Amino acid sequence: MSVPAATTPAVPYLPLTRPTLDEATIAGVVEVLRSGWITSGPNVKALEGKLSEYFGGRPVRVFNSGTCTMEIALRIAGIGAGHEVITTPLSWVATSNVILEVGAKPVFVDIDPVTRNLDLALIEAAITPATRAIIPVDLAGLPVDRDRLYAIAKKHNLRVIEDAAQSMGSTWNGQRIGAFGDFVSVSFHPNKNITTIEGGCLVLNTEAEAKIAEQYRLQGVVRSGFDGMEVEVVGGKFNLTDVAARVGLGQLPRLEEFNAKRRELARAYFEAFAAKGAAALGLGLPVADFAQSNWHMFQVVLPPALKRADVMAALHAAGIGTGVHYPAIHLFAIYRRLGSKEGDCPRAEAICRSILTLPLFPTMTAADVARVVDALVTILAAAKKS
Repeated sequence: MSVPAATTPAVPYLPLTRPTLDEATIAGVVEVLRSGWITSGPNVKALEGKLSEYFGGRPVRVFNSGTCTMEIALRIAGIGAGHEVITTPLSWVATSNVILEVGAKPVFVDIDPVTRNLDLALIEAAITPATRAIIPVDLAGLPVDRDRLYAIAKKHNLRVIEDAAQSMGSTWNGQRIGAFGDFVSVSFHPNKNITTIEGGCLVLNTEAEAKIAEQYRLQGVVRSGFDGMEVEVVGGKFNLTDVAARVGLGQLPRLEEFNAKRRELARAYFEAFAAKGAAALGLGLPVADFAQSNWHMFQVVLPPALKRADVMAALHAAGIGTGVHYPAIHLFAIYRRLGSKEGDCPRAEAICRSILTLPLFPTMTAADVARVVDALVTILAAAKKS
């Protein structure tokens, strides 16, 4: 199918996403800048305290990304050379890169075609004597089945590093993601439901783990007294600045407000697509979970015959931004060199070829949603006729 070209729109460009920063937060950042203490300091401590409260009192440490958090969790768990870690091929490549970073081997397990999350029914067949952990991903904020996940992990004595980068504010059976479980890694990238500009946090199990995480966060250094310093592990430079932490302190109280608006917009998408008969045009919609998902993203799957790039170009010409989340990780060159190949994860491969992320952020309006749906359905209908 070919996609017709669109004319340049007369309306403002609608981006894929946009963070919401209020004036109080901006003023707070200015105060931090004027204070002279702009690297890790009192605002980092304050943010960690607020996040610990949010996650039910569990120890939390913040970092400069939601990638290093997973790497540090793997290191705390003692995972390295000769070990295997099971994960999904449908995620940002960081999810598996961190496994390589610690010297272990990623083992990709295919996805559930409905939830688009790791298919837990396939995990046990992938477990070997070298398996040490599972890294599941809550794609678009839709939680992986935590009951089944942890039952498998317990049965096989595996650690779990939850890639909850996208699921801040999501729940499982009424419990907040992060308030229970093993290691939980969250991202505060600007496209996430709340942001610290760049950054993330790791929810840990014990204060002892938190202390080790602090060492990995800043070159392995342990300080004592005025001049005492020791280095016991090889750490990195992963600390969050006070400037970023002050943004997070302004964002966290608004998380529920932001997520409520996201749910409202997601409902509007479902209603508009239903009214336009999008299913008959071959468009695949996400799971309509309004009880547990934080609706980090609204992702559709295009008809296989369509070229996604052409659809994205047509929407861009209509003043609408889109994204791809994500290409199949195991088919990147680095993973092909390690033995992955086409056909290893057929469900993920099919969805990754056609998945498309539509605009979704709290300052959008119902009219914005209608505009996106109208444009996409028009493209699909024209392509079907051609």
